[in-house]
Amino acid sequence: MDRRKDTALEAVLEQLIEHGPGEIASVFARAFELAMQIERERFLGASHYERTPERHGYANGYKPKRIDTPAGTVSVQVPKTAGHGEEPFYPQSLERGRRSVRSVMLAVAEMYV
Repeated sequence: MDRRKDTALEAVLEQLIEHGPGEIASVFARAFELAMQIERERFLGASHYERTPERHGYANGYKPKRIDTPAGTVSVQVPKTAGHGEEPFYPQSLERGRRSVRSVMLAVAEMYV
């Protein structure tokens, strides 16, 4: 994991330390966003601002999505891509068109592993 991701993870943990379990929903949202960004980098074959011959498209911003969790409803920024042909990118941890607890629990399990 590169230094940028280490710093982002440290910021998420710092938020948990500062606010405790009362802010677990926002901590989860930030950790989930970081996991989706890593998944997008793997899909594209390059990190943020990295230019390689193996690259398959480009990062193209984010779109907001609300997810219902046991800790409450959280808003996350789902990464988008462009210029990679027919294969669309959508995070594996999310189910298209659903805001279910099941998809969130699967995402947490995948992030933990």
